[in-house]
Amino acid sequence: MRCLENNDVECAVKLIVVLIKNQCHDGYAVGKEVADGVRGVVRELWLRNNDEERCELLRMLRDLGISKKWIGVSLRAWGNGLNRWFIKCGIEWGNKARRNNVVKNVESLLREKLGWDEIMMCKELLHFIGIDAEVLRRYGIEPCAWLSGLELLSDLRRPYWLGLQSSDLIIQEIKASIRLMLKTTNTISAIFFPTLLKTVKALSLNITSRGKAPLAKYVHKLFELSFYIDLGVDEWPWPIKLSADEFERMLNGFNDEELAEFVAGIIDGDGTVHYETIHRKNGVQEHRVYVIIVACKKCPKRFILNVLKGVIAKRFGIVGKNYAMRTENALVFYDKDAIKLLRLIRPFVHHPLRRLRIELILAYYDGRISREVFEKFYEMTEYERGGPDVKRNHGLEALARAAPQTHTHGG
Repeated sequence: MRCLENNDVECAVKLIVVLIKNQCHDGYAVGKEVADGVRGVVRELWLRNNDEERCELLRMLRDLGISKKWIGVSLRAWGNGLNRWFIKCGIEWGNKARRNNVVKNVESLLREKLGWDEIMMCKELLHFIGIDAEVLRRYGIEPCAWLSGLELLSDLRRPYWLGLQSSDLIIQEIKASIRLMLKTTNTISAIFFPTLLKTVKALSLNITSRGKAPLAKYVHKLFELSFYIDLGVDEWPWPIKLSADEFERMLNGFNDEELAEFVAGIIDGDGTVHYETIHRKNGVQEHRVYVIIVACKKCPKRFILNVLKGVIAKRFGIVGKNYAMRTENALVFYDKDAIKLLRLIRPFVHHPLRRLRIELILAYYDGRISREVFEKFYEMTEYERGGPDVKRNHGLEALARAAPQTHTHGG
């Protein structure tokens, strides 16, 4: 402000650049009072400049990565009024959303100074749900394999995203944007969902108290976590609504790897990978592997199972069976067909527990671990039915434990 009082515009511009480069314009980084002060300086400079200098100021702010919204609020010029200045100055200013640089910088600092990374996050999650990562590694099982290849999903054109859309991913059209949302109360998804979405861009989180859980009497208060990202209308590459015929044509247009990736996406959302030992009355034991994909009976996505069953059988020779249950329909692959399907989708499955089960099952069927070792490890991945299983309904606690900032507190 002293520069402006002395009519030294060049001095004011240089200091504004320094302020913005140090995030002093961002209320999330420095507090509202300081950020509002920076807005005030920019507005004062704008009012004192001539039109040519105003155009130079706009170009400088654009090049510094300032959002259009910030400019509009600071200059008190919105909509067509602001656009007229862009046209007058010959400035192209896209509507891309700005990443939350604060989060980005904090994570970078934690990685460099405190050694936090996604492997540490994965290990903390596994420890929380009672799985010893180091013991698994001694037997050649990598429990954090789900992180491998995750960075490729920054490209929304990957078929994985269509698979996830066909299951758990909620797509909302909001004015001039598309919102991708994943909701959960469960422990593992509370880590998996944000890790997945932030491959695309910085995400937002809503926490909602759901009260008591009717099906989990031991839970006194349930918290639902909603993770979401907002995209431009042209950024989501897949049709939001598809008929059965259109869906089948899309799947048939995928090559083998793309189809396997699509199946992995749908299993990460609404799938189950399961192994069980059945004890027959005659003393014979049967060991069975299942891959199960479900869809609610009354939802628009129910046709997906029929189409998927046919396409997988035709392309890979893997045969599944359809079952109608009380509230859901299920497509189930058994034993040899299940194993064959798991081999195909393994590189593309990113749900931590489902990927770990796949790694264990294939290690056993390939003879790399004994049945005794396999069953001991697999037991750690199972859910306790009707009991206070830490793998269920502890999403908020898991998020707090495995988030990077928790590692600032030492042991």
